[in-house]
Amino acid sequence: MSRKPTTGSDPSGSTTSGSGPSGSSAAVASQRVADHLRAAILSGELRPGARIMQEQVAAQLGASRLPVREALRILAAEGLTVVKSNSGAWVSRMDMAECEGVYKIRERLEPLALSESVPHLSAEQVTELETIARQIELTTDVDRFLALDRRLHLLTYAGCRVAQITAMVDRFWNTTQHYRRAFARLAGDSGWELIHAEHRLIIEAIKRADTVDAERFLTGHIRRTRLELAQHPELFTEDDHDSDHTADAAGSAD
Repeated sequence: MSRKPTTGSDPSGSTTSGSGPSGSSAAVASQRVADHLRAAILSGELRPGARIMQEQVAAQLGASRLPVREALRILAAEGLTVVKSNSGAWVSRMDMAECEGVYKIRERLEPLALSESVPHLSAEQVTELETIARQIELTTDVDRFLALDRRLHLLTYAGCRVAQITAMVDRFWNTTQHYRRAFARLAGDSGWELIHAEHRLIIEAIKRADTVDAERFLTGHIRRTRLELAQHPELFTEDDHDSDHTADAAGSAD
């Protein structure tokens, strides 16, 4: 029987490409800082609304201000940070209405990405989906669940050849990461069983190359999270999310 995850520390998320065509040390430094901050944000160490102090990040990582500023621009493009000229940088946050809006977009966008992807998924990728689903069912760690769940869903979209769609999917997964973590902690045993069952239904539809069923199951999967989050407005008004909160380079939000 699957078990409800408990809180852990395994970071989730993905990294972008390395230093770029020039291979310059500045590009390498910017990517290193971006990777560090991305991991802190997606793992929940840096929480929504936390202010990112560029001087502290630079000092802790042994970098100058320039790669830190570039890293924050990289993360802003990914939907993870908000950078304001002559003001500073913060971890992106949403109120409940914004989060609900993003989930409604996801309910329409991700089934399209899945439908575009299914015809191009290899047998090896489908086998990997089944392996990840089994790992999800066995984990008891929230952060490991988040990492595996992200890996599973993004792999289902790997065959989509419309770059604009996959870019939007990645961005929305980034901006809703914190709220998916909250949902994972709210889910009871029956909720976890339902998550696993929905994953299995989606994968079985993919194996049949049935894009109609795959879209239908995925839409319900996303919609259910949205409706559950709507029952918990307190998740969007936590004190440690306020925009004046400051986080250090290590990602502490206490």
